Amino acid sequence: MTTTAHTTRATGSTVGALVRTGLIATVAAAAATMIVAGAGQAAGVSLDVSGAPIPVSGFGVLTTVFSLVGVVLAVLLSRFARRPRRTFIRTTVALTVLSLVPDVIADADTATKALLMLTHLVAAAIVIPAVARRLAA
Repeated sequence: MTTTAHTTRATGSTVGALVRTGLIATVAAAAATMIVAGAGQAAGVSLDVSGAPIPVSGFGVLTTVFSLVGVVLAVLLSRFARRPRRTFIRTTVALTVLSLVPDVIADADTATKALLMLTHLVAAAIVIPAVARRLAA
């Protein structure tokens, strides 16, 4: 009886497609979070945390940074994880939940906290599924 080990290794073209998809999702998520923050601000929700205003562009910048961290994570998982898609989804959902904690404890009013949390969820809803689709099951 012979046993064959199956390993998942990402090829250059697979990694390239993963990175391209991740970059497109990152741009979309950054734009979406800025739109959500801007709409909230226009509706009268303060963007002040601890007395300092968060510029609308700041939502896009931070979304870009953390989304790119997610893309790097996906590339690493595509190379080293036995089940990259499942591992990526579980990890990024857990990180998204953890990202809500600072919003909950922030020195801000309830509407601001809700808006901050909404931007995290919007970004995650765009980036996680897009990137996960490019990973091997």
